[in-house]
Amino acid sequence: MGRPIVKVTSDFICPWCWIGHRNLKSALAQIDAEHKPEISYVPFELNPSLPLRGVDRKEYRTRKFGSWNRSVLMDADVTAAGKAVGAEFNYEKVTVTPNTLLAHRLMVFAQRKGDTKRTEALFEGIFTAYFSRGENIGLVDVLVEVANGVGFDAGEVSDFLLSDDGKAEVVAKEMDAQRDGVRGVPSFTIGGSRIHGAQPTSVLKDVISTEASDVELDNASDTEANDCTNGSCQLIG
Repeated sequence: MGRPIVKVTSDFICPWCWIGHRNLKSALAQIDAEHKPEISYVPFELNPSLPLRGVDRKEYRTRKFGSWNRSVLMDADVTAAGKAVGAEFNYEKVTVTPNTLLAHRLMVFAQRKGDTKRTEALFEGIFTAYFSRGENIGLVDVLVEVANGVGFDAGEVSDFLLSDDGKAEVVAKEMDAQRDGVRGVPSFTIGGSRIHGAQPTSVLKDVISTEASDVELDNASDTEANDCTNGSCQLIG
């Protein structure tokens, strides 16, 4: 028996990734300390070709889904799902669909520090900045403020983001994820099991507990629910 590794593959413009992470946190709270897994955050840009400063969200979503009205209805469904897990979606404030490369590079910076609590707080903070406050998380100053708010040094973060450090690592991890068959997010790899989509807390808890107990779980690698591939967060291009 040992502690499994949970790889959380996600993108910061995917609402289900935030909801899925909230469900994961709830599942982990029910796992005893001995078997509580280590978390590794894996980047996955859904649309890496977006301009660095992002694009107008209304125009982008209208093109993507055929009409703005359809996008609004989808946003309403996400808002309701988020409310159930304490994730606040204020889409009326979200005017830009950002490029998320900088945000993923910031997560590389955080994970190198080895501070699990601050890294998790940063992950949550980036989602909150975008979906709750409507900030453009593709901008350095926005990300520096988020990182500083959870305890990282603002100057160090700024220097990192203004360099190219971490970019190659993000690209390499994204390529690894695609080679492993990931086409949409969120995706959770727990030990030898892969779960697609924002699974309920109970499902995540069962898989984590099973992996920690070295017991085979039937069909765990093909479990899907609310996967962004089937919703609004599929890989572009």
